[in-house]
Amino acid sequence: MRKPIRRVSPLIALVMMSTPVLSAHAADEPLATDRPDFVESSDVVGRGRLQIETSIAGERQRQAGTTARLSSTPTLLRIGISDSLELRVETDGRLRARSSDASGVYRESGWADTAIGIKWHQRDGDEERMTPGIGWLLHVDIDSGSGPFRGDGLRPSLRMVAEWEFAGGWTAGLMPGLYQDRDASGRYIGGILAGVVGKSFTQRLRGFIEVSGQQLTSKRHGGQATTLDTGLACLLSPDLQIDIAASRGLSTAAPDFGWTLGLSARF
Repeated sequence: MRKPIRRVSPLIALVMMSTPVLSAHAADEPLATDRPDFVESSDVVGRGRLQIETSIAGERQRQAGTTARLSSTPTLLRIGISDSLELRVETDGRLRARSSDASGVYRESGWADTAIGIKWHQRDGDEERMTPGIGWLLHVDIDSGSGPFRGDGLRPSLRMVAEWEFAGGWTAGLMPGLYQDRDASGRYIGGILAGVVGKSFTQRLRGFIEVSGQQLTSKRHGGQATTLDTGLACLLSPDLQIDIAASRGLSTAAPDFGWTLGLSARF
């Protein structure tokens, strides 16, 4: 399982059009994004800032004689409310699913659900004292998608992010969390647990490797979905980033292979 499937859409455009003109800022630190790794950043975008993180992505899973492929356009809009709080609108955007087995090929397309959330940056990290930066994310997925991609009701999730910075450009992050979902047997609680190690090779280029347990639940609710992920992110300017990442499934419920190519911009 990926992050809960969400929907792009006119909702993002509406939020952007209804947001007041953002205040100008003096020179800032280079933008910190929540992609391309699964572990989020503990940082927020800052008061009066708007940041868009968008991408194209694909995945493949082969199981019991069936090959399933899914393409998506994951997009995250982050709006700075204060220096420690941001509003978030997130979705997996336009979805195209294709499955094939001995009986034929089946295709479906539509929009993913949308999630609305907030991130609170509780504190900065301290490299000398080896204390992490801490952030909290509360999201609610809304059943706003189309056809087979639409979830059932409101599904909240809560995640905590701890980020450490070390000498030599090394970083580490840990993200535990809980989510509530619903299936044919009713509502249930699932877990999230992911860890990442990153390295800045230059001031503009960084890489990472992580293990992400994006869905930790019983087999009756879909089972454990854990992946091994790696990728690179490159700053083209302090406000513009491109990235690429790939993942390999470590459990039966996870896609066998996934990839993403992204672009992030801060305004």
